[in-house]
Amino acid sequence: MPEHSPFIISSEQLAAELGSPELRIVDASFYLPAQKRDADAEYAAGHLPGAVRFDHDKVADHSTDLPHMVPSPDVFADAVGRMGIRETDRIVIYDGPGIFSAPRAWWLFRTMGARNVFVLDGGLDGWKAEGRPLETAVPRPQPVVFQPTFDADRVIDIESMRKIVENGSRQVADARSSGRFSGTEAEPRQGLRSGHMPGARNLPSGAFAERGRLKPLSELRTLIREAGIDLDRPVVTSCGSGITAAIITLALESLGHSDNALYDGSWTEWGALPDTPVVTGPPSDKSVQDQ
Repeated sequence: MPEHSPFIISSEQLAAELGSPELRIVDASFYLPAQKRDADAEYAAGHLPGAVRFDHDKVADHSTDLPHMVPSPDVFADAVGRMGIRETDRIVIYDGPGIFSAPRAWWLFRTMGARNVFVLDGGLDGWKAEGRPLETAVPRPQPVVFQPTFDADRVIDIESMRKIVENGSRQVADARSSGRFSGTEAEPRQGLRSGHMPGARNLPSGAFAERGRLKPLSELRTLIREAGIDLDRPVVTSCGSGITAAIITLALESLGHSDNALYDGSWTEWGALPDTPVVTGPPSDKSVQDQ
């Protein structure tokens, strides 16, 4: 039997745990415009029993124009405490298609100090396909205290990212599509240059799952190594806006790689700045640089 991530929970496992007093289920669905899905509408139409809604754009730092940036520990703790979640709870997070936006919430909860956090394999779509129970009633949990222990080393800001790109102190794994990474496809957000950071490696987020289920560890290891990432060295993950970068983070952590961090601003920040270096072409090319 292939070995799977210790941070993934199957629908069978979760179904058997429904009603457990320390279990907290979180719907962290998020969609890009091209996906033509409405996370709030889907939650209202039917969510997993007891699931609370986690909105990445609401539980965020609103002092910046960048989307869904990591909030302060106090803001996060207040928001999830009102959802009835403690840092000691067993937390299961899901999204619509499976391995898409749930890993970002998984990473954020862990960065804020929760340790017993898992992602539902197959997501809401898989749960529905198996005919498992849903409910439309919105839970009204009793507010509790979430005691945050923020790990700032897990979050990379723009100044740190500039230094990393300049000195190559950490590997950079970019979760965007190969076309966006190489610069042959335009960015979906207006005003962003196409291409990637010098030295970055491309690990498209969609390669890590099949039918919404995270691939076995052996396949994850092969994917990461074939992209040119050395699992014995530190890694920074990045993507378009900090959501799907966490899929790479989930894969790395599943393989026992703990020396990793996520560049929160990702390409929405890097590609919009006039003075950040951008290269085009695949990483093995002598790429054209735009400063």
